[in-house]
Amino acid sequence: MEYFRPIAMTDPARPEGALTLAGGWCWFDRVEVLTRQGPRGMIPASELPPEAKAALTDPRPDFLGMGLDRPRIMGVLNVTPDSFSDGGLFAEAAAARAHGLAMVTAGADLIDIGGESTRPGAADVPLAEETDRTVPVISALRQAGITTPISIDTRKAPVACAALNAGASMVNDVSAFAYDAALGHLVAAREVPVCLMHALGVPATMQDDPRYADVLLDVYDYLAECVREAESVGIPRARILVDPGIGFGKTLEHNVALLRGLSLFHGLGCGVLLGASRKRFIGTLGGADAAADRGPGTIAVTLSGIAQGVQWHRVHDIKETRQAIRLWQAVTAGDMQ
Repeated sequence: MEYFRPIAMTDPARPEGALTLAGGWCWFDRVEVLTRQGPRGMIPASELPPEAKAALTDPRPDFLGMGLDRPRIMGVLNVTPDSFSDGGLFAEAAAARAHGLAMVTAGADLIDIGGESTRPGAADVPLAEETDRTVPVISALRQAGITTPISIDTRKAPVACAALNAGASMVNDVSAFAYDAALGHLVAAREVPVCLMHALGVPATMQDDPRYADVLLDVYDYLAECVREAESVGIPRARILVDPGIGFGKTLEHNVALLRGLSLFHGLGCGVLLGASRKRFIGTLGGADAAADRGPGTIAVTLSGIAQGVQWHRVHDIKETRQAIRLWQAVTAGDMQ
């Protein structure tokens, strides 16, 4: 099997015949051909098989009412006592509500609310406890007049159902329906969008010596199968985001390999989400032990993803990320808005 990784570009000097990547801000005129036996070199984009060309170039439909022709920000709101970065800061409903409002004011396009930590080594949280952590916050934000879309970060159908009833707009499942198959049927029945993420195992054990034959291709194949299974239960591709799962069962080397090859995932024909904010590998490479000190490294990784056409970015630091994106757009595309 051959895999096609577009060499994403943003330079204003765009050659004739270059193709637009996923209807977004990047273009490409070359593609790296990858196989399980190793790379096979570059080919002109004009030589792509028709199906691969369509997957890489077709504009992505609006997602949650927003166009994917520019980068979008998903703000992280953990209402947990033990998340790796901000555990306990927003465990109280009033603090969570205030932080959610602040993220909207700072420019978040979507708020992702989670009541179960999925950091390495984390244990499962009982259904009732996870629901009690998340639903009051969603209700409070809606009662405050917030119309910004809200996603519920959960692996569990009952939690997702309660969150959707309270005003959530989508589901973000780090297990890609592997933890609770009923969640896929719920998403289909409620006709809401979903993000499907790759993870190697469960949070409690995922960092216990993770191994891959080829991390980039293994994660791609896994997500391709997840998308097919989601479609089989009635979830159209237009309502699916894919997330390679940085830090979920990956070593530092695995994370870097995925980040360098992110443009490959456009071949799945879905919007792509990158969730690397404040993660351990950023501290390891950037010399920042405390998660709160990893903001500059997070922005560097985010801009690298944007340079490869990644549409959605799950981050903690909304104001800083929004500023960085605006400057990036100005100097690469001349967009001063």
